[in-house]
Amino acid sequence: MAIKNFSFPLFFFLISVVSHLPGVASPASGVVGFQRISNAVDVPNGGSWRMLQRSIGISAMHMQLLPGGKLIVSDRTGAGLSKISLPGGRCLKKDCTAHSVLFDVADSTFRPLTLLTDNLGSAGALLPNGTLLQTGGFDDGELAIRTFDLLSSPSAAGADWVEQHSNPLAAGRSYASDQILPEGRVLVLGGLRQLSYEFFPRQENSSAVHFDFLGGNSDRESMGEESLLYPFLHLLPDGTLFVFANNHVAILDVSLLRVIRRLPSIPDGFRRSYPSSGSSVLLRLSLPNPDPEILICGGAPLGADKAAVNGKFLTSADTCGLIALERDDPSWVIQEMPLPRVMGDMVLLPTGDVLIINGASAGTAGADMARKPVLNPILYRPGLPTGSRFVVMNHSPIPRLCGSTAALDTYGRVLVGGSNPHDGYVFSDVTFPTDLSIEAFHPPYMDALFSALRPRIIGGGGGLVAVVMPRFDYDERVTLQFEVSMFRDPQAVEVVLVAPTFVTHSVGMNQRAVALQVERVESSSPPLNYDVEVRVPPSPTIAPPGYYMLFVVHAGVPSEAVWVRIGLH
Repeated sequence: MAIKNFSFPLFFFLISVVSHLPGVASPASGVVGFQRISNAVDVPNGGSWRMLQRSIGISAMHMQLLPGGKLIVSDRTGAGLSKISLPGGRCLKKDCTAHSVLFDVADSTFRPLTLLTDNLGSAGALLPNGTLLQTGGFDDGELAIRTFDLLSSPSAAGADWVEQHSNPLAAGRSYASDQILPEGRVLVLGGLRQLSYEFFPRQENSSAVHFDFLGGNSDRESMGEESLLYPFLHLLPDGTLFVFANNHVAILDVSLLRVIRRLPSIPDGFRRSYPSSGSSVLLRLSLPNPDPEILICGGAPLGADKAAVNGKFLTSADTCGLIALERDDPSWVIQEMPLPRVMGDMVLLPTGDVLIINGASAGTAGADMARKPVLNPILYRPGLPTGSRFVVMNHSPIPRLCGSTAALDTYGRVLVGGSNPHDGYVFSDVTFPTDLSIEAFHPPYMDALFSALRPRIIGGGGGLVAVVMPRFDYDERVTLQFEVSMFRDPQAVEVVLVAPTFVTHSVGMNQRAVALQVERVESSSPPLNYDVEVRVPPSPTIAPPGYYMLFVVHAGVPSEAVWVRIGLH
């Protein structure tokens, strides 16, 4: 088996670390129901916040980090006049404002993009070639297939959305979910009144596949609610698909087009999928034994949506359900969070920890359908004993409710944006105004106290051109180099792949982290340099083909990531 050395483009960004926010911030003007944990105090090791842009002209309802470091952001074309004009001074049938932007995470600049149809309720996946696929939406966007290809564009300044008209979706899909599959296809599952799934690319005139599981798990008839929108999907290491809707679980064999197993429901009685809007992650897989565990946190009680319409805001779920799927008889373990949360986003960090951020502690998803914003993120540390896994982080003064998003970037920050995209972009005389800002949460590992432990990837041999991203084969051995000022121990070194996620409505589609099998770590020349040899995941069921952020983590402190591509050469 060949061992490959390679070099990376080194575009490093000096991040000004904010130690902490002083005191307890006051709620923004007009904000009611401000909530913080009673004994929470902002401390230097609880992370820090930095405002990147006060306004990008739109509300960040959808986010996707693209290979190379650009962030594509969109809200909804039906929201009315945004605060940024369409590129080139053009106008569409509705107005002359943009509802999508391309945001440069390196310098926080942005430019407008053109969306032709309404993408409210859309889903997304990053295809193996680096093209962003966005499916479905609302009204004229239900059947839409949109793509954004930045990598093959002659100029990043000229790339824009392209809509496919000749072979649209087989069924109109609002609030469906997308999942990249091992062979590179995308599964598009569920949606408003859609008890089915289909595939992209779609064969001409192919129809959707009926999915009985969704039909049997709705509270719509009893409560007037649609309780299984934006289902949670996770590709498992054996190639099957974990499907969670409402509070129920099925294991779908996509190759056989049938459910092969049903798992128990989370036993605490809360609903988790939209509009109850909990969030879920497949915890970081660690090779060579990628035992899968699913963590689902937050949500709302049955009837919360109907109650909110009538002005009553029920307390959100304060629990997480954890299930280990490698067991013969898997069951849920309930863990209590420090505070309740609905509409939270769960972000996998390169360390294997999970950041739970955004949301409210009462109500449900929908503009002005929630109260008591939760301003403190929570860090979940799966490696610690049960009962000591949750740590409260420092707060942001900005409420992030319905339509807010959060995504990891290559610097290890979590980019946060959006909230309450009212029709017409309402900024006053409402309980929670529309928010157009983008800020960054710096997890504790970014504190300057840990700078001596922070590794820096410096590449290796191979002579790659700076603009080329390395491509790896499955099960290949790769050697890379990093430097670090204060080296702890070879056992303290991890190399982690993180797939960039399409995030919307508390769902991080295709979010995935894989800790690679480390074969050796040894010092090289000069003295502060080290070689680490790792093995690429053995199959696309562990890491589906496509682009990943690669981090070196040393003593719990991650490097800045470099982009790599795996599979489908």
